[in-house]
Amino acid sequence: MPIDNPADRGTEKDGALSAEFCKYCYKHGNLVEPDMTMEQMSTLVATQMKKMNLPEPIIRLSLKKLPMLKRWQEVHV
Repeated sequence: MPIDNPADRGTEKDGALSAEFCKYCYKHGNLVEPDMTMEQMSTLVATQMKKMNLPEPIIRLSLKKLPMLKRWQEVHV
């Protein structure tokens, strides 16, 4: 999800706002669901975007970009 709005940003261990993770995925310096698979994340994202009545092409584009996010590029400790 876009995190341009500071209210949508996750938090680091020191309480600082994360520049890379949203509040739903990252709290206090840790991933909220560290064992979530790419498939599970894709299902969650698609479901939430459909609830928001977003156009199907936007949903498909978003799902295509998921593997490029830092969460899926490296193990986050």
